[in-house]
Amino acid sequence: MPEPAGDKTNILKLDTRPTSVNDVSRAVLRSEQAKRWTKRYRTEVAASTSSLLSTIAAYPLDSVKTRLQAYQFNSFTDCVKHTYKTEGIHGFWRGVWSPLASITLVRTVSFSIYQKSKYTLDGLIYQATGNSPLAIANTQGALPCLSTITCFGLSGAAAGATITAIACPFELTKLSAQISVLMADRKDGGGQSDAVRKSYQNLGTFRTAQNLVKLRGWLGLYSGFHLHLLRDTIGTGIYFVTYESAKQLLSNTRGNAPSSPLSVVIAGGLCGLVSWACIFPIDTVKSIYQRNCLISGRGTAERPKIQFNNSRMYRGLGVSMSRSCVINAIFFSAFEFSKKRINQMTYDEELLRQHGV
Repeated sequence: MPEPAGDKTNILKLDTRPTSVNDVSRAVLRSEQAKRWTKRYRTEVAASTSSLLSTIAAYPLDSVKTRLQAYQFNSFTDCVKHTYKTEGIHGFWRGVWSPLASITLVRTVSFSIYQKSKYTLDGLIYQATGNSPLAIANTQGALPCLSTITCFGLSGAAAGATITAIACPFELTKLSAQISVLMADRKDGGGQSDAVRKSYQNLGTFRTAQNLVKLRGWLGLYSGFHLHLLRDTIGTGIYFVTYESAKQLLSNTRGNAPSSPLSVVIAGGLCGLVSWACIFPIDTVKSIYQRNCLISGRGTAERPKIQFNNSRMYRGLGVSMSRSCVINAIFFSAFEFSKKRINQMTYDEELLRQHGV
């Protein structure tokens, strides 16, 4: 006897039910694991996401800054007009993919090293003097002092020196992308072969790196490394000292309470302004020397002297400081907000332990 149609429908419904207790448990475990991982690496997660946002927002100013350093323009406006006329709106974003990857990686590693160095130095200073720089920095009404400046400065310098090995090839390919059209059109910086100058034009990050290796060997990717190392060691030390000290002075609440949003924005903008003002001639020489390396092929590149009293060394400083103020205000605001939200997350450690994860 054939089965009633209604029975078939019921069987079909039972067979196609997709969920079970085990499926729900696995989903919950994955969610709890993700929360635990995010809290464990909250500095890295906050730094990487904040870096993406701030880099995209401020990249056009960085592009103009590099052009002003490497080539002669009458003014900021002249550089902007020339770039738009010859390269279009795309010219301001030329080479953006390299810094999106490199700056995100560099900032993530840099902040991770900085945090670890900061706590290590805090312990050493406490053993030597009986005073904890981090405790002082988080005490309501306390002012920056020698121990806090030493702790933050040396931690920043260590982070800056370490990340240079990662950042140098990326920054070199970014610079090449930003000035490739100018290299092809102008004779600034010498260089005997027009073919070498034009070989970098309109190349992506990977093909630019390939061209560098072809013309200067693998070490060509680290052209200007010594200048990059000097700039980032000094600059990052000043950067973190300024940020931590300014935040300490400006914050309305200290101790376990979070810093006020306004103090973070101001301190973030200020640390970029101060650090760039101090190391800008080094950065200018680095940009010029790396440009000369690009256009010299396998030849020896001319390296200008670092001159802090030469106005030529400060060309593009206003643009750079404006960019740095914007990018760091955005970055630190997003960074502190992200860390605050991550710290508020909770997960079931007992549940994870019961399931052996």
